[in-house]
Amino acid sequence: MKLITFVVPCYNSEDYMSKCIDSLIPGGDDVEIIVVDDGSSDRTAEIADEYEKKYPGLIRVIHQENKGHGGAINSGLKVAEGMYFKVIDSDDWVDEESYKEVIATLKRLVDEGNPIDMLLTNYVYEKLSTDHERRMLFSFMFPSDQIIGWKDMKRVVKGFTIIMHAVTYRTALLRDECKLVLPEHTFYEDNLFAYLPLPYVKTLYYLNTSFYRYYIGREGQSVSEQIMIKRIDQQIKVNKMLIDAYDVWQIKERNLRKYMLSFLEIISTVTSSLGYLSGTPENMRKVKDLWHYAHEKAPKTYWHMRLGIFGLTSNLPGRGGRKIYLKCYHTAQKFVGFN
Repeated sequence: MKLITFVVPCYNSEDYMSKCIDSLIPGGDDVEIIVVDDGSSDRTAEIADEYEKKYPGLIRVIHQENKGHGGAINSGLKVAEGMYFKVIDSDDWVDEESYKEVIATLKRLVDEGNPIDMLLTNYVYEKLSTDHERRMLFSFMFPSDQIIGWKDMKRVVKGFTIIMHAVTYRTALLRDECKLVLPEHTFYEDNLFAYLPLPYVKTLYYLNTSFYRYYIGREGQSVSEQIMIKRIDQQIKVNKMLIDAYDVWQIKERNLRKYMLSFLEIISTVTSSLGYLSGTPENMRKVKDLWHYAHEKAPKTYWHMRLGIFGLTSNLPGRGGRKIYLKCYHTAQKFVGFN
């Protein structure tokens, strides 16, 4: 068994996929790299096949009709042979020195007979067009360099979420316990990947190293503000799936319950921001309908979100309330560097 399976979903990625794959190759015999060509129409398939031919036993290629990012992850998860599983988007890459730390840490834990359910690492926003770099750390939320459970969290901090790029899951947890299947042809399903497995995670390990380099600023990127506004229906779809996934109040571990409620509040606030940023009555109606949906499906969770600091801010009444919220949004955007 390999130590880690890296899945690299690729759709028309010819211009940047090599940097991603090259950053993973140093893992050698400890890793497998599954490149999923998701129905690309450029040279993605050809480039992937060249890598597979050059690195047999290290790189495998899956060619499939287009199923979207979630469908590509599903395909990789079905055939993954690594004990651990991580998704690396084709326009991102990993830091070489941190990569060594990740491999060494997981190998040590496995050799000691203490395989963990989830490895948590830092990630870095790389906004290359402006030389902006922002490191997202979890040291204020989790103790580092030790096996812990959710009860050992230092604190839940609203506004800080564990995103897909920060997590490496045990493969069997995803495939056999959580039975994770992501929706196909759906954007922003990475939020489901970061959220749905959490109740199955009993042991985790925070390695305070900036492993994942998350590129922001590519034209047409799905996290571009204008693209997200155009795809607000996709964001709402995922938002509703998150609300429906669990009765969060049945989660017994207090810190995990608090974190999952915070996650739902943040995602719902992001969805609200898209409606306000668009400025169209139709999108603002969609946002209102989302909050109504939450109230109907999970009233206790709705009121918890609605009365939280982000929920209150994103639901301020009238044009003045929306101006205040958008000012807060753009301040946070400038500070963190997203979009």
